[in-house]
Amino acid sequence: MVRQSSEVIDVVDGRPLEVDKTSERGAAFLRLANEHLDASYRLARAIVRDPGEAQDATHDAFVQAWRKWSTLRDPALFERWFDRILVNTCRNRLDRASRWHLTDISAEVVLGSGDPISDSHERDVIGSAIAMLTPDHRVVVALRYYRDFTLEEIATRLEIPVGTVQSRLHYALKRLHAVIEAADAKGTIR
Repeated sequence: MVRQSSEVIDVVDGRPLEVDKTSERGAAFLRLANEHLDASYRLARAIVRDPGEAQDATHDAFVQAWRKWSTLRDPALFERWFDRILVNTCRNRLDRASRWHLTDISAEVVLGSGDPISDSHERDVIGSAIAMLTPDHRVVVALRYYRDFTLEEIATRLEIPVGTVQSRLHYALKRLHAVIEAADAKGTIR
């Protein structure tokens, strides 16, 4: 079910969020939010691993973005600005929860329109391996492989040096390879 951003951000703390859809400012925010809603949910899902948590994180990030909308100087930079809000929201949820869900990655998360991994068991192994990563490593893996961002784009969005992105990605991939090789050695991957 595809939801509009207006549905995602309509209610905050049980109260309606005041977004004047007729104002130019409100209409611009809702247009940009609608354009980025699906990709934002997939990114949140890749980071927090749980569909409900991802939906909540996406909701919270859109609410926070609306409240900070006046601080965005250039609407052309909305995606970069919003991704930073979303990633920080997801990190905060992971830190607060201090729990790791070992759930699979659904086809919608692996790729929005098609899944190159035909075997669901392999998808389960990869999803479990990703769940074992630290939040910082999950974030760079999600941005690199789910959003197809370059290392420079990831560094910009996370406000960290490119070298740090490279290091996190290196160690994340090293960990993923080790977990997948162990599963392969056990014969759980064909």
